[in-house]
Amino acid sequence: MIVGILGVGHLAASMLTGFLRSGLDPAAIVLSPRGKAATLAAQHGFRLAADNRELVEVSDVVLLSVRPIHAPEAVRGLPWRMGQTLISVCAGVPLASLDVAPARIVRAMPLTASEIGASPTVYYPDLEQARAVLDRLGPSIALSSERDFEVATVSAAVYGWAQDLIRRTAEWSSAQGLDPAAARRLAARTFVAAGRLIAEKGDPMERMLQELVTPGGITERGLQVLSAREVPTAWEEACMAVLAKLTGGPADT
Repeated sequence: MIVGILGVGHLAASMLTGFLRSGLDPAAIVLSPRGKAATLAAQHGFRLAADNRELVEVSDVVLLSVRPIHAPEAVRGLPWRMGQTLISVCAGVPLASLDVAPARIVRAMPLTASEIGASPTVYYPDLEQARAVLDRLGPSIALSSERDFEVATVSAAVYGWAQDLIRRTAEWSSAQGLDPAAARRLAARTFVAAGRLIAEKGDPMERMLQELVTPGGITERGLQVLSAREVPTAWEEACMAVLAKLTGGPADT
């Protein structure tokens, strides 16, 4: 199977690192000739297509990773064929706006953690050819509708917010005198531990939190401060704002 990457920016570079990490042969990857493509091709032995038409002609699966506002035009008029799959990772771009018939289309939202094989990648619809590619980037999560996909894509924004919280926690700890390297590692691993416990234990999340929060303890005190500052409400508003941006049509960022 030949995988073509149409649009080689930051996210695509992370996915390419993940593909190599998973053991995918560089000879099975073709890049469109813009962005970071030439540099990455020279470094890793990827094939560099002459143009987007050639990329589509030689690829079985094409990953579309351009700016969302450019996505419909980027795929229009190319030689799509039966049995071929386009995987769009362009946030907020609906299936109906991508004219690639008779090829099939899948929407996916990998994270930059693809480069370490740790991206929980949501996708819709569940096509085997797409799943085989996305599983190389981390655990793939098939969804049952495009609306569900839009809601799940909000987690791609939360991923960035979580990194910001980790950064702020590490910087606060360092300001209190903790070694910066230890502060960074501790903050990052704390978030990993919290996520893994929820993902792997399977108990109701509300009950898990209740068991964790000791009356009069430090977790309760911190949650009281956050609640008083209306942080939970602001978080929900931020999620809704992202969902509104996603469902309002292709974004320009």
